[in-house]
Parts: sequence; C-alpha cells; structure tokens
Amino acid sequence: MELSIGQRSPISNFVDSTGNTFNLLGKKTVLYFYPKDDTPGCTAQACNLNENLDYLASKGFQVVGVSTDSSKSHDKFIAKYQLKFPLIADESHEIVEAFGVWVEKSMYGKTYMGIARTTFVLDENGIITDIITKVDTKNHTEQIH
Repeated sequence: MELSIGQRSPISNFVDSTGNTFNLLGKKTVLYFYPKDDTPGCTAQACNLNENLDYLASKGFQVVGVSTDSSKSHDKFIAKYQLKFPLIADESHEIVEAFGVWVEKSMYGKTYMGIARTTFVLDENGIITDIITKVDTKNHTEQIH
C-alpha cells in the first residue's frame, strides 16, 4: 500500500523496544524507517536525528525509528549511540507493510525483501505532511520541515 501526503497514518499506537506503548497522536512526529541497526547509513541517520533532537523538539516534533530488528538489537543500538528517542521493533512486519516500505530490493544481482529507507512527517492528528524517500543520512534533520 502506497501512502501519500494528506492521508492518515495507518497505525497510531506502537510498542517501543522497552515495552512502552507509544502514541503518534497529539504531537508532530518524525517517523523514520531504516534497514538495520548499527550499519553505517542507519547509524549516521540515527545520530544526526539524535544530535538535533532539541532543535526538532523546539519545532514540536518527536522522533521515532522503526526497523524489523529485534528489541534486543534496538536496545544495544540505543545504548551504543546514546539515542534519546524510541525505536520500534517490527519483527512481524506489520508496521513496515502498513506504511508500504517493505519492498523488493536488489544487491549484486540478488533480490530480497527489505525496508526502503523512508521518513514520514506527521502532524498532531496523524496526517502525513511529508514523505522523504531520498534520505540524506548524514544531514537528515535538514530535510525535515
């Protein structure tokens, strides 16, 4: 399912890697989907958002990351880079499929299923206001409006 600007988020409640329920409604949200914990691009993206968390918060945003890695993997990633925002472990692929970011990819001539690095910017009501598909992992905060 491909989502577009103006649509409502297909899911508004999540459980983060520590087991806390997290709600997207009531606050603007940067919901970013990334392929894998502790890889170069994903680390650059997470650290850029983390370093700019105060700036994003001043604009009214909360930040939430989603990948299909396990909660244990997320906990290690959070601890290693001292991330100050929640990560969602979507091992069942329910969220990535609902947002349309679980796609066929190819590398070295082999095809496989994986996450298309994508960021959804949501307003306080869970309405998508922007979709960033060409993510600059080192300068991602600059892409968020």
